[in-house]
Amino acid sequence: MPALLRQLSGLGGCTHPIRLDGHRTEYDLNTRTSEIGNALHHLDSTSLPAGHLLVRCNNRRTTRCPACAEVYRRDTFHLITSGLRGGKGVPERVAAHPRVFATFTAPGFGPVHNRPTGPARTARPCRCGTLHDQDDPALGTPLDPDTYDYEAAVLWNAHAGPLWRRFSTYLRREVAKRASLTQRAFGEYARVSFAKVAEYQKRGAVHFHAVIRIDGPEGGDTPPPAWATAELLTDSIETAAAAVRVDGPVIDGRAHTFTFGRQLDVRTIRSADFDGGQELTERAVAAYIAKYATKGAETATGALDRPLKFLAELAQLDISDHARRMIRTAWTLGARKELEHLRLRTWAHMLGFRGHFSTKSRRYSTTLGALRTARAEWRRAQAATDTQTGPDTTLVLAHWVYAGTGLTDAETWLAETLEPAPGTEGEPTRG
Repeated sequence: MPALLRQLSGLGGCTHPIRLDGHRTEYDLNTRTSEIGNALHHLDSTSLPAGHLLVRCNNRRTTRCPACAEVYRRDTFHLITSGLRGGKGVPERVAAHPRVFATFTAPGFGPVHNRPTGPARTARPCRCGTLHDQDDPALGTPLDPDTYDYEAAVLWNAHAGPLWRRFSTYLRREVAKRASLTQRAFGEYARVSFAKVAEYQKRGAVHFHAVIRIDGPEGGDTPPPAWATAELLTDSIETAAAAVRVDGPVIDGRAHTFTFGRQLDVRTIRSADFDGGQELTERAVAAYIAKYATKGAETATGALDRPLKFLAELAQLDISDHARRMIRTAWTLGARKELEHLRLRTWAHMLGFRGHFSTKSRRYSTTLGALRTARAEWRRAQAATDTQTGPDTTLVLAHWVYAGTGLTDAETWLAETLEPAPGTEGEPTRG
């Protein structure tokens, strides 16, 4: 029992760990002659208390695994923060670069229940005549589901990723134009860097939150040119967002073209030193983006957090009627040969959106992979200290195969009584 408790505590609270069969052996290695010495430590899954090696699922969704989603959220927070004020390989002078926080919405597909505000930001009744509470499940659902354009809504989600990629190209063109530079010459003077996250609105349409920054030609390592200002960046974003469009499929004689919605919010990010309750600070931006990195369609619309195998499953699921119609539309469109490349049935539970939830340009900051590697190296160093073996003089040979997912009922009961073991919640990501 004590050994099983130790194994479960090493999961850091993961509720759906991956079970692996196999073995791992560490050998003493002579770094001067490259000769392999005696075996220092051997681990076989059959000898473990749970009968398998248990490793974290690393699922980013809060609804699937809160513990792993929290690690993902913290990593995203540090990734965004390092691109705003430096750290983790990014120089601190990046905080002086022009940067903004922009929100890009989807166009309308029909009237929905909402909470409109007036000039004084006072709430007004919805078109249906009701003053909806902010937690009202009716928010975001169509006033008339029979006339709501579900087809366009699903296809918008499916094309949101390509629309963003084209926008990033347009944005560089607009910045270069305002600097009186050609696109070819622009790269010699400056670079546009970004990090973004996708969020579902209550109506089920994806929109994007992004930190966008102007750097020198080598990214955050080099200062931007004197002409680069937050005002120039804001103007370029507004122009590019209004102009960008992606041609979609023609379905039953109807041609689809996708653009961003008219609601575009671009705000300059100020240093935390200027936080007077009004300025948008670095920490607030990073926390906001990280929060949505762990959420999906299920948190906004009451949809699913895992793929469907058969459409008949919808009848047994406790989801909203609006989400059900979005999923059914995606499934139906997915059967069309001309839409095969969109893989709409695979991503029906995501209401058609198949892009990555958080993405960044190469020079924005560190990477999630680098943060995970740092955490793994820290754990290996701790283990080496505990066993009095040096990681540079050890050769590891291992072979593991997938054996299942999740905990048994008894393991689940025991895991709920535990606190995460030290070193399982991302200590190396600090600083």
